[in-house]
Amino acid sequence: MVIPAGPVPLLPIETQGEPLDCNERELLAEIDNTVDLFSYLESGLLRNPENPAISNMGSSLSYSQLLSLSRDLAAWLQSRSQLRPGDRVALMMPNLLQYPVAVLALLRAGFVVVNINPLLSEDELYRQLKAAGAKAIIVLANSVKLLEAVLPVLPPLDVIVTELADLHPFPKRQTINFQARYIRKIVPRSSIPKAYSLTKCLQLGARLTLSPVQSSPADDAVIQFTSGSTGKPRLVALSHRNLIANLVQTDKLIIARLGDLPQVVVTLLPLYHIYSFTLNLLAMLGKGHHLVLITNPADTKGVVKTLSRWHFSVLAGLNTMFVGLCRSSEFRQLDFSHLRLTISGGTSLTASAAEQWWRVTGCRITEGYGLTEASPIVSVNLPEEQLSGAGLPLPLTQVRVVDEEGNLLSHGEAGELQVKGPQVSTLEKDPETGWLSTGDMARLSASGIRILDRKVDVIETQGFSVYPSEVENIICSHPDVMECCVIGVPCEEKGAFIKLFIVTENPRLGLKQVRDYARERLTSYKVPEQLEFRQSLPKNDIGKLLRRVLREEELSKQLKPRRHL
Repeated sequence: MVIPAGPVPLLPIETQGEPLDCNERELLAEIDNTVDLFSYLESGLLRNPENPAISNMGSSLSYSQLLSLSRDLAAWLQSRSQLRPGDRVALMMPNLLQYPVAVLALLRAGFVVVNINPLLSEDELYRQLKAAGAKAIIVLANSVKLLEAVLPVLPPLDVIVTELADLHPFPKRQTINFQARYIRKIVPRSSIPKAYSLTKCLQLGARLTLSPVQSSPADDAVIQFTSGSTGKPRLVALSHRNLIANLVQTDKLIIARLGDLPQVVVTLLPLYHIYSFTLNLLAMLGKGHHLVLITNPADTKGVVKTLSRWHFSVLAGLNTMFVGLCRSSEFRQLDFSHLRLTISGGTSLTASAAEQWWRVTGCRITEGYGLTEASPIVSVNLPEEQLSGAGLPLPLTQVRVVDEEGNLLSHGEAGELQVKGPQVSTLEKDPETGWLSTGDMARLSASGIRILDRKVDVIETQGFSVYPSEVENIICSHPDVMECCVIGVPCEEKGAFIKLFIVTENPRLGLKQVRDYARERLTSYKVPEQLEFRQSLPKNDIGKLLRRVLREEELSKQLKPRRHL
């Protein structure tokens, strides 16, 4: 079955889904009439020039400052003889004032943004910079040592170095940068000949003329690497039209709900991740809202301290973040009276996490589903719709479920989810049909999409398919379970048995109690056979659980040679 969205379907459909309150033809015209991403963002950026645009570590930049700084950096980059419009420029830093400045500079100068995770290993950094074909990189000084190690084996790169507080006012700038380098010692010594200082580039760019550049809709705007939660990260090229389409789609359903008055948007997730990049940086900033950038979301005390200073209206995160925050007594004491929108994505939201967040904040979570190849948002589940799972597809978006041979499945049948829409990367979809195979197992119904699990994570045991997320959702509802993760461990007798990893603060919790709890709520073949307690579970940089790491650990145990007496 195909679930379309919108009262005026533009693509062939097999069944009419629940219509969304928007006119798809008007949306398509808006997408087609916008040439490039900066043009789409510009009206929002110019709306209230003296309003705060971004804040971080106690300092803020207004929209006029943001535009002025991005103009100066764009002009300097254009002055580099080896850089041409369409060239790829990497950004390698956490959430800092510099990040939005750099992104806007690259877009208005006609360059392609390459988002790089600053927590990569040396080998990962080499592979990603090489695959992206970056001609220049703007990097935080804390990561320069890592970059220095891979530069000799890469084509020549222009390197622009920034320090944590480069865009903060004097003397705060000097104080923070001095402490980082000499007291906290989080800036390793390194030496890259001919590297440029970002502050110097801005000073020089202020005296240069910026030549207007207009990209075409089909041109690449962003090079994004997938999170790599199920394997090695893959490069995905997103065009200006892909991202404009996703912004138009989400604006009508989500952003427009905030109204015309600027709202304070807490940006916990790193902007180099596509979820935060599109939703926070592009969508919120492009509508004139105020982003509060959190540099280190893992520091719960620091996060809560920052939140206590703001009447924040919007917070986007993912399951583990919501659980972690709700455990903090300081967080539970915050004022949530202004919180109007909480968005969850990146991984499935558990029922226990959603309920806990509602009890603590009084705000229902809006859950979305997406993937990098779709810019990333595919569907959204608005709280008032009371749908199950990932909700309904965005306007102009279609979904369907197919079996291993590509045959369409009916409502209620489990299969691989496929997506079609203007936000889907051209290089990722089937050139003949336009459908993108997501690698996610799902079921469709009249009430929307229910994501079951990643295809590679499905456990085949005793002839049955077990979806780890279903088991995790049940186990997480146990009052003594803080976090859990389920994997399949290969065995000859059953194909695989289910192993459960748990984080708990109750030392008396044991396998029998957990299995009894599971038996009351799950079919027998879904009940975990083995249990292992952990102090923590492996996660990637945005907090997604890494089942892959646990599976590899279990497989390595099986491959270890046994001692013979």
